[in-house]
Amino acid sequence: MDSQTSQPSQASQSPHTFQVDLRGLVDLLSHHLYSSPKVYLRELLQNAVDAITARRAEQPDAPAAVRLYAEGGTLRVEDSGIGLTESDVHSLLATIGRSSKREDGLQAARSDFLGQFGIGLLACFVVAERIRVVSRSARTPDAAPVEWTATDDGSYTVRTLPHEARPEPGTTVHLVARAGAGEWLTEERVRSLARDFGSLLPYDVRVGDEAIAELPAPWDRAHPSPATRRVALARHCHDLFGFTPLDTIDLNVPLAGVRGVAYVLPSAVSPAQRASHRVHLKGMLLTERAEQLLPDWAFFVRCVLDTDSLRPTASRESLYEDETLAAVREALGERIRSWLTGLAAGDPERLAAFLSVHHLGVKSLARHDNEMLRTMLPWLPFETTDGRLSLEEFALRHPVVHFTRTVEEYRQVAPIASAQGIGVINGGYTYDSELVEALPSVRPGTVVSELDADTVTAHLDAVDPAEELALSGFLMAARAKLDPLGCDVVLRAFHPLSVPALHLDDRAARHEQARAEAEDQADDLWAGILGSLRGSAPRARLVLNHLNPLIRRISSLRDPELIGTATESLYGQALLMAQRPLRPADSALLNRAFIGLLEWATHTEPGKDELR
Repeated sequence: MDSQTSQPSQASQSPHTFQVDLRGLVDLLSHHLYSSPKVYLRELLQNAVDAITARRAEQPDAPAAVRLYAEGGTLRVEDSGIGLTESDVHSLLATIGRSSKREDGLQAARSDFLGQFGIGLLACFVVAERIRVVSRSARTPDAAPVEWTATDDGSYTVRTLPHEARPEPGTTVHLVARAGAGEWLTEERVRSLARDFGSLLPYDVRVGDEAIAELPAPWDRAHPSPATRRVALARHCHDLFGFTPLDTIDLNVPLAGVRGVAYVLPSAVSPAQRASHRVHLKGMLLTERAEQLLPDWAFFVRCVLDTDSLRPTASRESLYEDETLAAVREALGERIRSWLTGLAAGDPERLAAFLSVHHLGVKSLARHDNEMLRTMLPWLPFETTDGRLSLEEFALRHPVVHFTRTVEEYRQVAPIASAQGIGVINGGYTYDSELVEALPSVRPGTVVSELDADTVTAHLDAVDPAEELALSGFLMAARAKLDPLGCDVVLRAFHPLSVPALHLDDRAARHEQARAEAEDQADDLWAGILGSLRGSAPRARLVLNHLNPLIRRISSLRDPELIGTATESLYGQALLMAQRPLRPADSALLNRAFIGLLEWATHTEPGKDELR
């Protein structure tokens, strides 16, 4: 083999340096990494605060001040932080991805820094065409001030300045707005952004002469009484989120490094709606849209908190999903759970007001937490045939707790079951059937049973065999009419008398009905496959009430065609009473029965006036 081809060339072994298109990188930041150009001010505040934190790690008595001055499309940000030397400027400001927090001597203070990614001033190019930094190092007091000037084309210059250019240690950043971005550097906009991002910062931050920080945090402020504190926090919630809360929940979790408050929403929201929370990281606003902060069941609160333990993502606009966040989420969920149990034990009126709005959230929690279910049994409302009751009260009234899994099934049987003395809970709403089934685990000895068509039919009185035999011709004609619809006809006596007929089925019957319909519409191959799946599930049934006067008159008919029309009318009316969704065949039947009845009502030929 040729030696020239067997050995890699010297050129191929030489390292190469990535070339960065700064304009393209700025476009990437502004359109993909950051949600808005406003983050430039957060980056400036963050750099200033980190610089002060670094200086105080070495000089605890060092001043801690940040000043922002906006005027005529320019912004000046001054801080009393650690400052930079000329070598720092070359190695830090001009190298994308480098962070001063990695330098020796700062590791002890690293946990107190806001930033972790070293993008730093680069984000300012989102709104600025030129950045000028003047800095003097506190770590090397004899070093001359240094000036770093960069433009958005990727070029920069560095020069040293006379000592009088920066008498004290610290850094000053000057921004000049790029075309079309001047509004972001107006004093009003800068003040608004600084107040939004930095209201909880522990240092003296001012825009002009106006202080931005509002410490202590609203949840840490002293008040004359609990009532005045609730009023103050309610006002804070209204200013922050735009609503007055039902209640407030303190979120003090020292082990998780979390302090804050949760505000209970005054109106119901969908459990599927992702709640957005406001999170500060070491005083700096991280995000207003933290969605993974609380367990999914706690969708009835909005939180604002400050933390020093959670990690931000690269954009520093959301939280990094890791074990720490999972532990914080569990701790905050436990705090909200404790608030609920505290209301149940000591403030039933506030609990009732809360449950009237947010019972769904509590049910979501209780289905996974037996202790919560046991605590909330006397309070959680359920729709039952006895009215809206708690499971505890319902179980005291009925030896067997019957329930349906769907609202449709409940509507079918509720009037009849109630008249027969059968207690039924509507388990068709979110979480309800799961909670009813969990009832024996927290209330030993309770019998829970799913109600089906057979159970209802068994509680209806049978008709005297002789009377039913006398009506065999009528029943045979009625059954023949409904057989193509997969429905049987039975005769029973039940209350209330005003109900002429009851349509009963269950999920198994509906599944069999759907299979049969699919088999009728399928080709030979699929029809054979579906036919092999035919089950022994019971069919739906139309239960005629022998005590109802209309049924007695209809059962005396002799004309098979008129019996069929009347049976179809009863079937359609029973479906409508049960509020069942109608299939195309059911809708066609209703139309046919209606027209048929009109024809019988408007014709007087012999044999066709039997309904008169």
